[in-house]
Amino acid sequence: MKLNCDLGESYGNWTMGLDAQVMPHIDQANIACGFHAGDPLVMKQTLQLAKLHQVSIGAHPSYPDLMGFGRRSLNCSFEEIVALVTYQVAAIDGFAQSLGLELAYVKPHGALYNDMMADESIREAILTALAGYHKPLKLMLQATTRFNEHQAQAKNHQITLLSEAFADRCYDDDGKLLARSKAGAVHNREQMLAQVKQLTEQGSVTTVSGNIIPLHVDSLCVHGDNIEGVQAIEAIKALLS
Repeated sequence: MKLNCDLGESYGNWTMGLDAQVMPHIDQANIACGFHAGDPLVMKQTLQLAKLHQVSIGAHPSYPDLMGFGRRSLNCSFEEIVALVTYQVAAIDGFAQSLGLELAYVKPHGALYNDMMADESIREAILTALAGYHKPLKLMLQATTRFNEHQAQAKNHQITLLSEAFADRCYDDDGKLLARSKAGAVHNREQMLAQVKQLTEQGSVTTVSGNIIPLHVDSLCVHGDNIEGVQAIEAIKALLS
């Protein structure tokens, strides 16, 4: 099972995350494309880090919401979503090619990711953008009990899916992440490692109510916003080794 992390989210004089410390421990880097974070120099530097550590690269597009860090849903039309995803993918892909790197997948960010999971038409727009791109790209989305349904939709566009689970988040009984507003939504270190072990050995998670649900998972999302997060990634990597 691979580890993925959202990176390249600094902007100008504002620094976000510990990219240099995180990159040696992950397999896939989801790189911001400038609409919620990142700028041309940050994008280039993040790609160079990925190249140094032989990390697979993915585009991390969002709604055009720099002030809100891409965490606010915008009422974009189908055509607008297709265009804004294509624009951002092309930006990071062009940078990657200039450095001798190959863009492998796309993972939407923030509100666009959440809306993609909740709204079939938004998911369809993102798939349409990828299907119309000049080369094959995979789409990373959340592993849920509806994965077969999502896979069937992606197959209509000849798009391969990568499903991800979250190492440090508790799951609700419907297979979705437990809302952060609820108690126990974020795991402590012991709970996190136990969930990772269960995912790798049994292909399942235990929900907030104690139910066990199977999940098809290709990659684990981890976070490197602070030194505690980097240490957690190191612990997960050691567990998977």
